Amino acid sequence: MQGSGLMDERDRGSDANGQFLSQQELNRATLARQMLLQRQRFSALDALEHLVGMQSQVPRSPYVGLWARLQDFQADELAALMASRQAVRAPLMRATIHLASARDCLVLWPLMQPVLERNLFTGSPFGRNLKGMDIAALLDVGRELIEEEPRTTAELKRLLTERWPDRDGSSMAYAVNHLLPVVQVTPRGLWLESGQTKWTTTGAWLGQGLDPAPAIERLILRYLGAFGPASVADMQNWSGLSRLRETFELFRPQLLAFRDTSGKQLFDLPEAPRPEASAMAPVRFLPVYDNLFLGHADRSRFFAADTVVPPYPGNGREVGSILVDGFFRGIWKIEVEKRGALLRIEAFEGLPRDWFPAVREEGKRLLAFAAADAERREIDWEGSSLRGRHAE
Repeated sequence: MQGSGLMDERDRGSDANGQFLSQQELNRATLARQMLLQRQRFSALDALEHLVGMQSQVPRSPYVGLWARLQDFQADELAALMASRQAVRAPLMRATIHLASARDCLVLWPLMQPVLERNLFTGSPFGRNLKGMDIAALLDVGRELIEEEPRTTAELKRLLTERWPDRDGSSMAYAVNHLLPVVQVTPRGLWLESGQTKWTTTGAWLGQGLDPAPAIERLILRYLGAFGPASVADMQNWSGLSRLRETFELFRPQLLAFRDTSGKQLFDLPEAPRPEASAMAPVRFLPVYDNLFLGHADRSRFFAADTVVPPYPGNGREVGSILVDGFFRGIWKIEVEKRGALLRIEAFEGLPRDWFPAVREEGKRLLAFAAADAERREIDWEGSSLRGRHAE
C-alpha cells in the first residue's frame, strides 16, 4: 500500500498545508453517513449495523431515529427484530444502553468490556463497596440467577443480599450487570409496549457465545463509515475506549487525513461520501440521545454560529433535537393528552423564518408516525420567534 496513490493522497491531507474541511463540509459529510441528508432504503437491521448501534436509554428513541433516516420505515419492523432476538438492548459504548444487532452485540461487548469495568470500579461508588469481595464467586452466582430467569435489578439485589448479607446489594447487582455480558429482555423496548427492565446473559438470550477475537481495527473503520471524518478523540468519546491513537496510526496507509479549521487532524475512509458544502440538508427531528450528537468529542460541526442555543437545552426533559439546514436549531417533545397528542417545538433564537414551514411539515410527519392512533394531533410552537398552537 505504501507506494499507492492512496498513500500519497493521505500524506497531502495530513500535512498542515493540505486539505482543510470547513464546518459546513464536516456537517454535510457526517449527515450523509448518518442518512440524514436523504432518507435511505435500508432495512432496519442494515441501518442498525451501519450506525454501529443506536443509543437506547429511552426505548422509543431508536424508532424515531430510524424514522428520520429511512424511507417508509415502520415501527413494527424494528419491534419484530427485537422480538425475534435479531436485535437487542445492552450496555455497550460508554457503558450506556444501546440497541444493536445480535451479531454486533456479540462483537461489541468484548471490545467494550474495559469501558464497563472502568465504569464500575472508577466511575461509580459501587466498585468501592465491593473491595475485598470474591468477584468471581459473585459473578458465578449472578450468572446462575439471571440465566435461571431474567431478573430485574431489584430482584437481583434481593437475591444477592440473601447470599451475602454483609454486602451492599445495589453494588453487587450493578457489578453483575457490568461484568457479565447482559441484555435487557423484551417486551421492554418493543413499540407501544411496556415491561420491566429485566436482565439475562447474551448467551442465554441469543444462544451464542461472544466473539473470541473481536478486532478493534474493524470497529475503527465502521466508526468512520458512520461518523467520519473524525479524530482519535472523537472515537474515544463515542466508544468510551482510550489509547486508540496507536491503532489509528497503524491504519494511516488506508485512510485519508484532513484538518478542520482549527488544525485538528481528522481521519476518513477514502470511499466515504463527502458532499459539497452547499448540499441541501432537510429538516430532521431526532430523538433523545441521538447518535449524531454523541459520536464526537468536538460537536461544533452541528452548531451554527448564528444560532443561540440555551444553556443545557431541554436538560432533564427527555427532549429530542431539531436539525434545520443541518444544524441544531431547536428541541421537541410529544405529550400524550386525552385521545390526542401534542408536539411541542421550541426553536432557538436565530432560526431563519423561511424555514418555519418546513419545520412544521416535518413535525406533522413525526406526529403521524409517533402518534398514529391519536384522534387529535396538534403542534405547539414555543420560544421567542415561534408561537401558537395548530391542529393537524
